[in-house]
Amino acid sequence: MMKKIIVLFVMTLLVVGCQSGEPQRTYMSSNGRINNVLVIMKNSEWQGAIGDALRKVIAAPVLGLPQPEAQFDVTQAPPESYGSMFRATRSLLIIGITNQNSFSSKSNVYAKPQKIVTITGTSKAEIILQIEKYKSEILTAFRDNDLATSQKNNAKSLLDITTINTFNKLGISMSIPKKYRKVEDTDTFFWYRHHLTNGNSMEILAYTMPINPNMDISDQIVNNRNAMGKKYIPGAKEGSYMITEEAYTPHVFDVTLAGKKAYETRGKWEVKGAYMAGPFLNYTVVDKANNRLVIVEGFTYAPSVNKRDFMFELEAILKTLKIHS
Repeated sequence: MMKKIIVLFVMTLLVVGCQSGEPQRTYMSSNGRINNVLVIMKNSEWQGAIGDALRKVIAAPVLGLPQPEAQFDVTQAPPESYGSMFRATRSLLIIGITNQNSFSSKSNVYAKPQKIVTITGTSKAEIILQIEKYKSEILTAFRDNDLATSQKNNAKSLLDITTINTFNKLGISMSIPKKYRKVEDTDTFFWYRHHLTNGNSMEILAYTMPINPNMDISDQIVNNRNAMGKKYIPGAKEGSYMITEEAYTPHVFDVTLAGKKAYETRGKWEVKGAYMAGPFLNYTVVDKANNRLVIVEGFTYAPSVNKRDFMFELEAILKTLKIHS
């Protein structure tokens, strides 16, 4: 019976996917929290080898955080309980044994915004192989959908960027929620903060630096962070300031941002000469036309509190960067 349910669901997704030429339909609003995935699969498979393989992917720790936090919070339900309530879930992962090995990722099937990833295999071993083969696509599908959702929510109430001197001077912009307040706006250095409870905060920076062709990009990123931290971001203790944590090597990845080659850096910051630290996310964009690096960064100070969702919101904001000049 459960196998028939999985087969019927997969066929439904295929039919929906082939209806792109029909008139635009009206969608219900999806539900579910950001960074949360609902997994539909048999309880016995979730508790066995398939579930173990899946958790290694979607519950793997996020890079750059001080304490381990999973990529996604995961809820599992068996196929027979799948109904109209679950169909409106924003992030759905369907797994089951059928007569074929397949992977599909579809958007807005039953609700909007929604991402449904379906993985099938002719055996448990084949499903595990599919999970391993498409692990990057699984993470990207759900992350990109959540980022778009976060950006759409932020867009409901944004700062008037025409009033931000640094953006005007540097010819850049970002979509930043109104809850962020100015700390510095010097024409060359932008720093805005969102105050959280108990003295915690989320911070956004933006500035530019000249390209140094004689220095490795990873070293440039760290040197630029440390230089700007010393100049603009003091600690509570006299003479202290923010630097890249010296005992932790940041993770650097090649990405594209604002239509240009860029580097994503995830790591930890600390205050030199004081006991303060936390995670940061830095995007360094190579703007060759202007012989400069455009740098946007988010970091948070929230000791003893989970930070994944804070950093995810900052990522959604930073990825709205536009370079106009």
